[in-house]
Amino acid sequence: MFTQQNPPKYSKQAEKFLKKQSQKTALRIINAINKLPEGDVKKLRGFKNLYRLKVGDYRVKFTYDKDDNRIAVEEVDTRGGIYKMGVIL
Repeated sequence: MFTQQNPPKYSKQAEKFLKKQSQKTALRIINAINKLPEGDVKKLRGFKNLYRLKVGDYRVKFTYDKDDNRIAVEEVDTRGGIYKMGVIL
């Protein structure tokens, strides 16, 4: 699928969400992001370069730039909240 060599880039929404979480939860999500492409990852239908990572009750939407070998975390939210907002990239 993809390999990650550069550190992930986080959107403002993702950073804000992670800061609101307990340290334990935030570290669990960040560790799962750092281990990509391992984990429960699926490509989102209807989008060229958008993926979803499941981390317990949380979801991480991210893109992958093949040229830079970099993951860009677009959004982090709860299972119910991530799909309500729609995708704005």
